[in-house]
Amino acid sequence: MTTLTEMPKYESYKYSGEEWIGDIPKHWVSQKLKHIFYEKKHKSNMSLSCGAISFGRVVDKGDEKVTEATKKSYQEVLNGEFLINPLNLNYDLISLRIALSEINVVVSAGYIVLKEKTNLDKNYFKYLLHRYDVAYMKLLGSGVRQTISFSHISNSLLLLPPIEEQTAIANFLDEKTSKIDEAIAIKEKQIELLKERKQIIIQQAVTQGLDPSVPMKDSGVEWIGQIPAHWNVVKLKYLSTQIVDGTHFTPTYVDQGIPFLRVTDLSNMVDGKINWQDVCYIPEKEHNTLIKRAKGEIGDVLISKNGTIGLTKVIDWDEEFSFFVSLCLIKLRKEISPYYFTSFFNSPIVDQQITFGSSKTSVTNLHLEKIKELLVILPPLNEQNDIDEYVKANSKDLDLVIGSLLKQIEKLNEYKTTLINSAVTGKIKVV
Repeated sequence: MTTLTEMPKYESYKYSGEEWIGDIPKHWVSQKLKHIFYEKKHKSNMSLSCGAISFGRVVDKGDEKVTEATKKSYQEVLNGEFLINPLNLNYDLISLRIALSEINVVVSAGYIVLKEKTNLDKNYFKYLLHRYDVAYMKLLGSGVRQTISFSHISNSLLLLPPIEEQTAIANFLDEKTSKIDEAIAIKEKQIELLKERKQIIIQQAVTQGLDPSVPMKDSGVEWIGQIPAHWNVVKLKYLSTQIVDGTHFTPTYVDQGIPFLRVTDLSNMVDGKINWQDVCYIPEKEHNTLIKRAKGEIGDVLISKNGTIGLTKVIDWDEEFSFFVSLCLIKLRKEISPYYFTSFFNSPIVDQQITFGSSKTSVTNLHLEKIKELLVILPPLNEQNDIDEYVKANSKDLDLVIGSLLKQIEKLNEYKTTLINSAVTGKIKVV
């Protein structure tokens, strides 16, 4: 993989006039967005399916969840037009909210549809506007939900290289990002296979125990099968004193305050530890209100119930915190170890209960009632602890490899982002 410092540069540069762009090749020009694009007038089209933006792409969502009256208010966006999601929910700086549509759909009237005023390469602007989105646009807008209108973005500076350079940059990025994405996909597949191996280890331990000579009995549940004769199968609600999700309202984020945990804080854990440098903070006054609903303590378990389903973390810190609705707090009774429970929760048995045979990734919301009804295989406490130690010991090497692959994916994504940013702003020469 070629480093960016090894790539050729343009002969001379000048300041673009915009901080997020920086210096640009001397022969490039910067223009206000309103001189390159105009906002398309709303046009209804009942013959088209309903769509939306999802991570930088316009996708077909179908009409099943949209009433006819609502659809009549929707506006047309066609293949080759740019679409902007005007909401910057939760100050999200990751998911992309500008997309070059490759399909014909209708979208909410709140969306902004852009059409070009001048001759340009749309694929180049696809990359440039993604950069503009994350680096600048999400700092604009007003109101609690950071609503953005065309007037907010119309005076933003964009780059307009010569058309032949736009095309060359777009072709270069198409080729390079495709190869990076292929490399990431291979590593993600490797991670998936390693996780399956880990699940087999967990499955065997939590259903059969560690002693192969122990007498077995029918669990009474067809898809669980036989378990050690002295074990039980118990619903989670009978093994806990509280099962509750976090606040259903987005709190006020501040620079200093009480930690506020979300799904991303569990998905970004390294070696099973939360990165406290990256968490959000809320005022202590709001926190004091939120903990009346749910107060996490050492030994409790957090589970992700929205988005990425099934992430777990045993609370092993003393500091107070609050958490979002996407997380569920479980206070376990003394007869079940929180560490055994997290191992069990990551077994195929739980996966099957949640999804009826599908992958957890296909589920977008795990309801509290379903969590409460989960069947838990319950060995005696001493065996729970032995199983936990066994799973940790036998999956240690797998976890190390998975961790290494995740770091490689992170570096590839960082390189991809930097490559795109450098190419679209002229920091490297690809012509």
